Amino acid sequence: MSQINVNNLTFSYEGSFDNVFEQVSFSVDTDWKLGFLGRNGKGKTTFLNLLLGNYAYSGSITASVVFDYFPYYISQGQMQCALAEFAEELKPQCESWRVIRELDRLCESAEILYRPFGTLSPGERTKALLAVLFSGENDFLLIDEPTNHLDEKAREDVKEYLSSKQGFILVSHDRDLLDSCIDHVLVLNRKSIEVQKGNFSSWWENRQRKEQFAAAENDRHRKEIAKLKKAAARSSMWADKNESTKIGYDPVKEHDRPTRAYIGAKTKKMQSKVRQMKERIGREIEEKQGLLADVEQPAELKMTPLPYHKERLVEVQEYSLGYEDAAPLFTDLSFTVSRGQRIALHGGNGCGKSTLINMILQKSGYADSRLPVAETGTCRASSGLVVSYVNQDTSALKGRISEFCAEHMLEESLFCAILRQLDMERVQFVKDMEDYSEGQKKKALLAASLLTPAHLYIWDEPLNYIDVFSRIQIERLLMECRPTMLFVEHDARFRQKIATEVVTLP
Repeated sequence: MSQINVNNLTFSYEGSFDNVFEQVSFSVDTDWKLGFLGRNGKGKTTFLNLLLGNYAYSGSITASVVFDYFPYYISQGQMQCALAEFAEELKPQCESWRVIRELDRLCESAEILYRPFGTLSPGERTKALLAVLFSGENDFLLIDEPTNHLDEKAREDVKEYLSSKQGFILVSHDRDLLDSCIDHVLVLNRKSIEVQKGNFSSWWENRQRKEQFAAAENDRHRKEIAKLKKAAARSSMWADKNESTKIGYDPVKEHDRPTRAYIGAKTKKMQSKVRQMKERIGREIEEKQGLLADVEQPAELKMTPLPYHKERLVEVQEYSLGYEDAAPLFTDLSFTVSRGQRIALHGGNGCGKSTLINMILQKSGYADSRLPVAETGTCRASSGLVVSYVNQDTSALKGRISEFCAEHMLEESLFCAILRQLDMERVQFVKDMEDYSEGQKKKALLAASLLTPAHLYIWDEPLNYIDVFSRIQIERLLMECRPTMLFVEHDARFRQKIATEVVTLP
């Protein structure tokens, strides 16, 4: 066992107004299974790149281990080749028998090593690259969001696999995965970095207790400040009133009245008392000003679902769907989406969830394009249905926020307000949306959907790359507003909490 020591780390991107890290120091053991948590854009992937030596920084990072990073970059040329042909380009001295051993532990056939990489499913690609990653010895592994776009079966395989390993940092927003795989957490707070023993749930419980205590202390502090301010105002009023008695003073006619010198001395004493009170208020504020600096206080999000005049919004009966000249993706599917229901579509990658969603969008008039599919049975959307849609694909996001809002007929100020509530920094608002991180792009799509009044909200994998804090915000919003929804989401906790019914595609 050895340690990775970070001392006085400071880093900022060129042209940035703020440091991503400033005078940060902590240590971690290389045999830990470390979960790495923090809001989108707080620097998790940046820190992994600093460990890899990809950026210049001030301070020091010392370690006696070799770092390796998932996901590997796969070029367009490599996408056409089998992984067995270029595995050593990803990980020097990678041995095939070790990769095959790791694939077996991932419940995956070695056959995927010999198929063109571009033909593999998301789950197969993830497992293949994890097998390469873990085929070495004595490396400390940096694993960045391995379960995005994976179905439940692939997630379970990855979860069981990682729980048997040690010596890694895992960046993930999947709470089930974190609870199963980690024994320590490294958290990027608002103003500090925290290292704590335990999994996600134990850290979250401790955090909530800490925040409740901090909030109670802050409330008590505000009350004390209010009392001091009231007392200072009262003393200031008395001092001013006493000072005013010097005006019009005639020592011959008013020989029994206190002298101006006495009044002045008394006023000076009162003013000194007021000044002392103000200084005490200042000290109180200074002592407590950092109390809530690291406390996450998620803003309350809002959405405005529209009421629909009919009970049933979508009807699917004995429905079969497939692409032309290909076998059906599914057959004999039946379900309805009624007012107030939140239907989760569930099934493995490639079973047709997104295709079904696209057909419903087409039937509702939301999408103009016609898919080259063959269908039988009934799939209909009620007339006049207003739909708000979140696509799992973020590649269409380009240009400035103002252009995006104009295209989608959104009020720009409200759109930016929602992004701020999702903890996106204002500096991002002047950037091209194409340069956003995947998490920031997903937040932009979610903000647009929340801002759009609709009868039906259709969300296709909305939480990919979204941080834990924002997930919890969105869960609270949906439980409070209870919109009618049809969604696909592989985050098991989100699905269990939000869905009123789960429809599994055969």
